[in-house]
Amino acid sequence: MLFQRRTFTLATLAASLVLGAGIANAQSYPAKPVSLVVPFSAGGPTDIVARTLAATMTKTLGQTVLVENKTGAGGTIAPSYVSKAAPDGYTFLIHHNGMATAPALYRKLAYNPVTDFEHVGNVVDVPMTLIAKKDLPPKNVAELIPFVKANAAKINLANAGLGAVSHLCGTLFQQSLGVTLTTVPFQGTGPALNALLGGQVDLLCDQTTNTVPHIKAGTVKMYGVTTKQRIKALPDAPTLNEGGMKDFEVIVWHGVYAPKGTPAAVIDKFGDAMRAAMKDPAFVSRMADLGGEIAPESRQTPEGQRAWLTSEVQKWGTAIRAAGQFAD
Repeated sequence: MLFQRRTFTLATLAASLVLGAGIANAQSYPAKPVSLVVPFSAGGPTDIVARTLAATMTKTLGQTVLVENKTGAGGTIAPSYVSKAAPDGYTFLIHHNGMATAPALYRKLAYNPVTDFEHVGNVVDVPMTLIAKKDLPPKNVAELIPFVKANAAKINLANAGLGAVSHLCGTLFQQSLGVTLTTVPFQGTGPALNALLGGQVDLLCDQTTNTVPHIKAGTVKMYGVTTKQRIKALPDAPTLNEGGMKDFEVIVWHGVYAPKGTPAAVIDKFGDAMRAAMKDPAFVSRMADLGGEIAPESRQTPEGQRAWLTSEVQKWGTAIRAAGQFAD
């Protein structure tokens, strides 16, 4: 009995020490700069969101948040890297819909987006726009639909590469109209948009973070936004739903993740600083200028993000499997 009592006491003491160390670490966290890893190159839509968030979080977290770009393999290099990083609260990932599409696009994926990470929360939603070269004949979506169906063999559709959100939006566009267009993949949104501006391609589905300046300048023809409601950045732009593409909706959402095993107290502290940054007027204004909106509160929490990601994996998996395309 004495031996058992001593064993219990030692076990309790050990547990208390571990708990105490965890609380102390959480209280002193962060003690050094924190890395926010982006799966895409600098200057791209996700990078813009990441850098705006990092600059604001540097104030709310009380420590520098550094953006680190780890590109390649359709945006899967960065999640793989973060999933294997030390779970100490100094490495986080920001990613968009690619976290939900990768399981269907890659038959040999090195990580499970839902179970191999600690979820922090969603940050911002960015609509997409369906745009075209300036001289494409249809004046609006109502005219575009029959035009595309009648000229499917002649029309090409650009995207930023297999698995990019522009590719997925284009896939849904074709499935919605029941057509197969010639798709032209580029190495990123920049080259795809440049090809459209130069008239080398006909159509492109791209994020407002890229397209709003060109739409306002009149250098591209704008057919509609991919949300179900009009957006503040382009109040006069109709939705594709209004033009006859019923239930068509594509939102580019951005979420933050940490390596599995990162202490809950650290996730809470980082998450609180992130949500505080999301309320900063300068951050909200910058996102609004780009057509983005702060994610609903229901998705700003770890639980809400996990539930959302799970549903998105199922949604995009169905669309990708129907298209029969894989990235590996």
